[in-house]
Amino acid sequence: QVQLVDSGGGLVQAGGSLRLSCAASGRTLISYTMGWFRQAPGKEREFVAGITWSGGFKYYVDSVKGRFTISRENAKNTVYLEMNKLKPEDTAVYYCAAAPVTNWVPARLNEYHYWGQGTQVTVSS
Repeated sequence: QVQLVDSGGGLVQAGGSLRLSCAASGRTLISYTMGWFRQAPGKEREFVAGITWSGGFKYYVDSVKGRFTISRENAKNTVYLEMNKLKPEDTAVYYCAAAPVTNWVPARLNEYHYWGQGTQVTVSS
């Protein structure tokens, strides 16, 4: 079992930055691809970014390319999402998730077996 705890959300003005963290316990994350998803009110949960176990491959949804950066520190069992140039449309609850694959990044929710509790990100205009 893997337990994930998301943190780092908050209220920020448009154009600002936030850094989300996802700390894992129970098992090392080295065997997992990690992803970040988000869910805005009234919308389905969507894939945002993912990173393979080695950090060698990263994949982003088009709407965040050039603004968000995903990274991981396997020694600390932690994954990060650096979010810059935030827009009001980035407002959502953000979730980290772990998929039991190592060399590719799934974008579908059902590929991820473990989920954090979510952290709220609110971007004001």
